[in-house]
Amino acid sequence: AGSPQHFPWSPLPPGGGAHFRAMGLKSDPNEGPLRTFIKGFLTGFIEAIVCYPTEFVKTQLQLQSKSNPEFKGIMDCAKKTVAANGFMGLYRGAAPLIIGSSGKQAARWTGYKTMSSHLTDDKGNLTMINRSFAGACGGFTEAVFAVTPIETLKTRVTDDMRRGTKNYTGSLDAFMKILKNEGPSGLYRGVVPTIAKQSTNQAIRFPTQFYFMQLACGDDKEKMANPIYNGLAGAVAGGVSVLATMPQDTIKTRMQGEQAKELYKGTMDCAMQIMKNEGPMFFYAGTWPRMIRVSLDVGITFLIFPLLSKYM
Repeated sequence: AGSPQHFPWSPLPPGGGAHFRAMGLKSDPNEGPLRTFIKGFLTGFIEAIVCYPTEFVKTQLQLQSKSNPEFKGIMDCAKKTVAANGFMGLYRGAAPLIIGSSGKQAARWTGYKTMSSHLTDDKGNLTMINRSFAGACGGFTEAVFAVTPIETLKTRVTDDMRRGTKNYTGSLDAFMKILKNEGPSGLYRGVVPTIAKQSTNQAIRFPTQFYFMQLACGDDKEKMANPIYNGLAGAVAGGVSVLATMPQDTIKTRMQGEQAKELYKGTMDCAMQIMKNEGPMFFYAGTWPRMIRVSLDVGITFLIFPLLSKYM
């Protein structure tokens, strides 16, 4: 038998190739970067459209003051946003996140594949620890090349609307003004907690999704080929990663807010101020909306990608 197939977009190592062949992600000699990019773009686009309102609500809850909160919780935030700005208010700042999903996935899979190719043994197998480390490398690349600038724009536009300052008319306007007034570094505020968050995310998600697929399906190839099982395992992996990365996400959001430059000297100063002024539990502000969004995000990704592969 030949050596195991390895796909640049696969969240599993070569040793897990049978798992992905069962999902319908068959080896295709004509498969190239363009087709992979298009499938990643479509998956990210659909996921972002579905999940963005929960991301918007999570960001609003993280940006508000604990001593004088504007919202009582998830539903209160959503209701007040719709009442003040209409349903599309829940999509304010969505453009860079939706468009950037393709770049994020491309960077993630490229980083993962590059590292995992160096960590596999002679038989094409990857240990759980090496799989996790390769995932962390994928998280690092997506944080640097896509997630940080995308989420900076999203956060700045969301914070501008929350505060009513009307500095930006939309994401493109925010992009141009940040570049003009602050330079490229303005788009990279919060890069350290973003790297920490994304690296931890992917280090947890890749092995966790594989583990739960094995737990749920065992050696049943029919179940492993079912997109629903793959999506559910991905949703569980996403939920687990949220619990491990909420502090980093809260710090990142604060560092990317409109007033961050005046309020914080850096990442550690931001963390210390949150701890001192709002207490340790504030690091978990917005956990539920983020849990919903990330579970949907990862679940949809594992559900849609194999379906697209059958038709593209």
